[in-house]
Amino acid sequence: MAENGFLPISREDMEKQHIGQLDFVYVIGDAYVDHPSFGHAIISRVLQAHGFTVGIISQPDWKRDESITVLGRPRLGFLVSSGNMDSMVNHYYVSKKRRREDAYTPGGEAGKRPDHAAVVYSNLIRRTYKDVPIILGGIEASLRRLAHYDYWSDSYKRSILLDAGADLISYGMGEKSIVEIAEALDAGIAVRDITFIRGTVYRTQDISSVYEGLMLPSYEECRVEKRLYAESFMRQYENTDPFQGKALIEPYPNKVFVVQNPPQEPLSMQEMDDIYDLPYMRAPHPAYEKQGGVPAMSEVKFSLISCRGCFGGCNFCALTFHQGRIVQVRSHESLLREAEWMTRQSDFKGYIHDVGGPTANFRHPSCQKQLQHGVCKNRQCLFPEPCRNLDSSHEDYISLLKKLRALPGVKKVFIRSGVRFDYLLEEKGDRFLKEMIQYHVSGQCKVAPEHVSDRVLYYMGKPGRQVYDRFVRKYEEYNKKLGLKQYLVPYLMSSHPGASLKEAIELAEYLRDTGHKPEQVQDFYPTPSTLSTVMFYTGIDPRTGTSVHITKNPHEKAMQRALMQYKEPENYELVKEALLLAHREDLIGFDRRCLIPPRRIRKSGKQKTVSKRNSNTGRINRRQR
Repeated sequence: MAENGFLPISREDMEKQHIGQLDFVYVIGDAYVDHPSFGHAIISRVLQAHGFTVGIISQPDWKRDESITVLGRPRLGFLVSSGNMDSMVNHYYVSKKRRREDAYTPGGEAGKRPDHAAVVYSNLIRRTYKDVPIILGGIEASLRRLAHYDYWSDSYKRSILLDAGADLISYGMGEKSIVEIAEALDAGIAVRDITFIRGTVYRTQDISSVYEGLMLPSYEECRVEKRLYAESFMRQYENTDPFQGKALIEPYPNKVFVVQNPPQEPLSMQEMDDIYDLPYMRAPHPAYEKQGGVPAMSEVKFSLISCRGCFGGCNFCALTFHQGRIVQVRSHESLLREAEWMTRQSDFKGYIHDVGGPTANFRHPSCQKQLQHGVCKNRQCLFPEPCRNLDSSHEDYISLLKKLRALPGVKKVFIRSGVRFDYLLEEKGDRFLKEMIQYHVSGQCKVAPEHVSDRVLYYMGKPGRQVYDRFVRKYEEYNKKLGLKQYLVPYLMSSHPGASLKEAIELAEYLRDTGHKPEQVQDFYPTPSTLSTVMFYTGIDPRTGTSVHITKNPHEKAMQRALMQYKEPENYELVKEALLLAHREDLIGFDRRCLIPPRRIRKSGKQKTVSKRNSNTGRINRRQR
């Protein structure tokens, strides 16, 4: 779809494009992939569309200062992003063990970016270019824009702006704020005076010009008193709306203040179209071909981003802080143009892998008032139950999917980015549910109930178990009517705040009763700027100020995780220990409702786990792996 090639990554590229000095140099922790699923591509192309030149330094060697000078000194500033993922999440499992692969690096090679990459890159730039403006962006900076809990060091950290020595943060999705920043710098405004742009964070010693600013507890106060941090975070959470949100002021020692301006306004459909219609190459840079390309590209090449923003409000998700709760969408025409381009590619096999976003079936704001008045400050759209003003129509999404299915060369259109089953159930007549089952499931439908304990679901901000049970019944009913065998694959999470062994056993009993055997399970991962992470760190629910049970002990976490896979032989001892600790000996035995037998049986000199009893013959069968 692009005519003008890749952005420059070397001086030779600059010469070929007749660029003497770049306006911006963008330093990124990912490989350079010129596709709108990658934040660096969007920001670079948006700046280019407004007349600015941008060059890319991908994954510089942070141990060599000269690695940051390969494109020379930029005229206006450096942009810095750790990549599409927080660099710490990219590097570590929740167990804090190092990952062996990195899907955003050529060939999947791990270790090509540093921990806390945005901070390291920014300091690397500052050592070499003392006075060039540095603007942080991307999810790592966005979610660490104010003081936050850092799981990997188990510490309370300052705003990333201070640790990085940067001048500004462009938080959220950033298309509007980065253009305003570029135009201000181009007009000769000193970066220290750029304090007026929505969607930005800056530091200052003079807050007299902050309009209607809301003062947060100081960093030092929150570091000492966790309850104050819970209160501070709740104020931040209540001010993520661009229509009602206030500027937030966070004090630091030595009369330094970090100021967060209100979020940028949501993009209109035309603005979304304009961004996604920019001349992306829609491919990794050809320099990576010898290394086997960039693994992350395979999932997005034949997928369509139709929306952004999410009013789901899950407490363990950072979308409220990063993309906001107001859903923004592309037009059918824009999506069809991209789909038609896909059908012309030599490696397109007829399958569009996904049409969605954070939540696939959100194709409009949750209610009509949001685009004029913003989202409700103290109420969620779907939790604890759907709002009476909720617009649950799926007509636009159904129409879009039908058009995509009808394109010549398209065999199947899948929905893989997940649907909100509670929102889906609000639609009258189940039209979308029937369409999804008939046309858009690839044999398995992935959904995210996350847990089945109503106590845990409350702390997650998810609907109660009965809602998921109702969805399962309807899903199975329509599959049966259509003569299809398509299975539900539920995502489940252990050790979330509020989950003790009691709730973990409740989940195991649910798996026993439904016959579901999860192949992979996930511990709760405390990532920056989520309500659940604040609960994990403080032991307090910021919504109510009440205490929450937190599981931090690695052994107890292992027991909760093992209960989700209680049939696995290697989990026997952990499951038995958990049942004994919870005084649930009734689940140890040979009865059909038991999770495990009372002992491990030895055979041929080796331990053998008893996992299932044949109720007719009494014969013991071992589950084959």
